[in-house]
Amino acid sequence: MDVKTKKDLAVEFINEIRTMDPADLNALIVKEAGEELAQFFLNYSANLISKDPSRVLENTSSLMLMGYLIRTHEERNRPDKGNVLQGYAFA
Repeated sequence: MDVKTKKDLAVEFINEIRTMDPADLNALIVKEAGEELAQFFLNYSANLISKDPSRVLENTSSLMLMGYLIRTHEERNRPDKGNVLQGYAFA
């Protein structure tokens, strides 16, 4: 069994979406997050970056981590309480 770390999974996913056709990426965002959540993140990031443009790198990293934490929070609070991350090594 190929055991992947959280970093391995993140790199794999980022490489996938980086090469994705823009229309396909947009469809994925709409399917997985929905328009409302996509708009929320757009507004939140614009607000965050406009407050201190010199910290764009730190803010981008924070936004990516926030998205990850939201996902793990959602998984922990799923109605079926299933852990879809089983089988992976954690960093």
